[in-house]
Amino acid sequence: MYRPFLLSLHDKYMQIHTTLQKGSYHPQHNEDFLITANIGHGRLLCAIMDGCTMGIDSHFASTLTGKVLRRIAVEHDYRAFYENGQPPVIADQLKAILKELISTLKTVKQQLLLDPKELLTTLLLLITDNKHGQLLAIGDGVAHINGQLTVFDQDNRPDYLGYHLEKDFEDWYGAQTQRLYFEQPEDVSIASDGVLLFERTTAEISNINPMEYLLRDSSRADKADMLELKLKTLEFEHGLVPGDDLAIIRLLRTVPAH
Repeated sequence: MYRPFLLSLHDKYMQIHTTLQKGSYHPQHNEDFLITANIGHGRLLCAIMDGCTMGIDSHFASTLTGKVLRRIAVEHDYRAFYENGQPPVIADQLKAILKELISTLKTVKQQLLLDPKELLTTLLLLITDNKHGQLLAIGDGVAHINGQLTVFDQDNRPDYLGYHLEKDFEDWYGAQTQRLYFEQPEDVSIASDGVLLFERTTAEISNINPMEYLLRDSSRADKADMLELKLKTLEFEHGLVPGDDLAIIRLLRTVPAH
């Protein structure tokens, strides 16, 4: 899936490419979810959720989190339009959005009498504009930002957003270390850890690295369905398909055609 984002610096704009694909290990549901949404002031919110397989209805946890974030994004977008004030610092806005997300999930948990295992999902939360951005990772995931690859790995001690709903937010947030700050976004990707786990469907050996191909390689960037085409290439030309569920958001700054 592709759509252009807002006009950027130096007569360039950001292309938004996304893909969401069920892995072969999960025959019933895709436990990943993603959203991209404007939040005003020329800023974009991107989020990827990956439900815990050992949880209860983990596709519900990731989807619910994404839907709540979308509602919060709409409110921020409206507020920015009607108030027409100075934009908040990106770090402050990310913190405020996460705080509201956790508060809403806590309320939903109480209203629906949810088991804690029904709210287990990882979260990659990214806010960016034309000049800089910030990413916070809760749990596992992958980020590729302007050529720098970062793999968030909990070393078999996975972390999930649902673990922290009852904690003091300020104390918990201050202890978070999986943060990335960046400037001048040119090629920015976030992905669930499914991008690390492809399985072979043929006996033929291929030297292609699926993660590098999807997150770093810029071929087919002019195509609206770039990531979908790349996944088909991996499957039909290299015999590689996602084993785990896969969610990717990739932002590419390009010069528009005239």
